[in-house]
Amino acid sequence: MKIPFVDLKAQYRAIQTEIDAALRDILENTAFIEGPRLEAFEKDFAAFCRAPHCAGVGSGTDALYLALKALGVGPGDEVITVSHTYIATAEAISFAGATPVFVDIEPDTMLMDARLLDAAMTPRTKALLPVHLYGQLADMDAVLAVAQKHGLHVLEDCAQAHAAELGGRRSPIARVAAFSFYPGKNLGAYGDAGGVVTHDPAIHKDITEVRNHGRERHAKYEHARLGFGFRMDTLQAAILRAKLPHLEAWTEKRRAHARHYTERLKGVLETPVERPGRRHVYHVYPARTERPAALRTHLEAAGISTNCHYPIPVHLQPAYAALGLKRGALPVTEACVARLLSLPMYPDLTADQVDFVCDTILAFFGRKG
Repeated sequence: MKIPFVDLKAQYRAIQTEIDAALRDILENTAFIEGPRLEAFEKDFAAFCRAPHCAGVGSGTDALYLALKALGVGPGDEVITVSHTYIATAEAISFAGATPVFVDIEPDTMLMDARLLDAAMTPRTKALLPVHLYGQLADMDAVLAVAQKHGLHVLEDCAQAHAAELGGRRSPIARVAAFSFYPGKNLGAYGDAGGVVTHDPAIHKDITEVRNHGRERHAKYEHARLGFGFRMDTLQAAILRAKLPHLEAWTEKRRAHARHYTERLKGVLETPVERPGRRHVYHVYPARTERPAALRTHLEAAGISTNCHYPIPVHLQPAYAALGLKRGALPVTEACVARLLSLPMYPDLTADQVDFVCDTILAFFGRKG
């Protein structure tokens, strides 16, 4: 049985009529940049997030960068984040002119450990940037308490957390959150796209102007400020709007697959933890084992594709060598990535496929289901 890590073809086939109609509308109207179709998606996604404003932009990285700049982060500032993330989180900080400062993660959730934030503070600290990795929200109440105590901004990296919840709340729990709509995300475009969702109309206005060369929305040749081309094209907006009504059902399917994995693999692998009061949306199902490489080879031989997410933490990447952080600087992060193996996870998985993955893993460990 061949099981891909992610199957976007299956998703497309399931909603092909809706996707094709959405694309046909854009093509027939030749309305490719901005306009009412983009605004319709922004309105719908903001409502989905239970927030008043969304600005569609070109990628999740654009969203992080623009949000940081809208918060006033710039040269000389420091932004505290985590190293266990995709490098885009830190890149956005760097391209804003600031310096990323890394704190370690909680050993069970692999999310920002808010207990370490106070010790990471310096007079240059301007913002906190928690990453809601794998589909679970970080401890935002603790993060916001630290931010309030020190007078800091908070930006949420929600690239993997569409529809995740904490105490019934969705991001942005802080003032602003950055989303990615990269094709493999829980809500994915057919190319790069991102969005900034905010409760703050001033931040929304700032981003909608800067993303479009400093123009106010309907002033074609008048540029109130300097900006750049960070726009989401309407083809991507149309695709995302067609997919959005399915996101809740897809999320529940992911959660069901996660429960299935966890039930069958308990005691064999260290399975993901969903903290009480949180809704984990399982963008990824990251299991841990002492033999991830050997298990991955075993699964690949059986036709099962897996992934190892972020095996080199950002603080050990060559691109960040100038920070001077050596192996051992973030022991929990480094221990986690050495044991990680992500299993297939997407809504169109079947129970039989999940069972086959579990049977193959159990066989590797000499266990029976």
